[in-house]
Amino acid sequence: MTDNHSVQSSVQKIQCETVPVSHSRRRLVSGLLAMPLSMAMPAAVMAKAASSKTAGQKRALSFYHTHTGKNLVIEYHNGHGYSNSALDEINRFLCDFRTGEIHPIDKNLLDALFVLQQKTGIENDFEIISAYRSPKTNALLRKKSSGVAKRSLHMQGKAIDIRLKGYNTRRLRELAMAMKVGGVGYYRRSDFIHMDTGRVRYW
Repeated sequence: MTDNHSVQSSVQKIQCETVPVSHSRRRLVSGLLAMPLSMAMPAAVMAKAASSKTAGQKRALSFYHTHTGKNLVIEYHNGHGYSNSALDEINRFLCDFRTGEIHPIDKNLLDALFVLQQKTGIENDFEIISAYRSPKTNALLRKKSSGVAKRSLHMQGKAIDIRLKGYNTRRLRELAMAMKVGGVGYYRRSDFIHMDTGRVRYW
């Protein structure tokens, strides 16, 4: 729900809600990872540092989309490199469900989610409130809420609003803040946190 920078123009317009997604259950890699990083480091460097903590490991994520009711459990990195087909599937799943527009999701954001989940020790789904958001959708939401930034990082595929099923959301925020890979916001009434790979800041 927060800030953004420039909007990329190469957005694929298709009805992402109708694109089939994989429902096969692949076991998530367990183990606690990623110690808190220095706040003095630039956010981009920290995101890469967080990613390096997972070097050589398979990386999988489990999602439940609160608006579409769909699930996706997918291994997007085999320990040696990212899977382009898996990333495409994630991009479709995390598209703008209102317009059907698809945009690449930042791999650093996916890695941050993976590390965050490992720190919780819970393999439950990340419940998705908002991921990629088209400029049209962002403008519409801004009319309804002052909490939506004009240049939201959602429009670059670098932000996501989540909760983790079965895990205290306030505690999830604390873990995300300790990672220092970007912005973290906490929305108590709606019970979710915002994570992005922009500059480090909290609200």
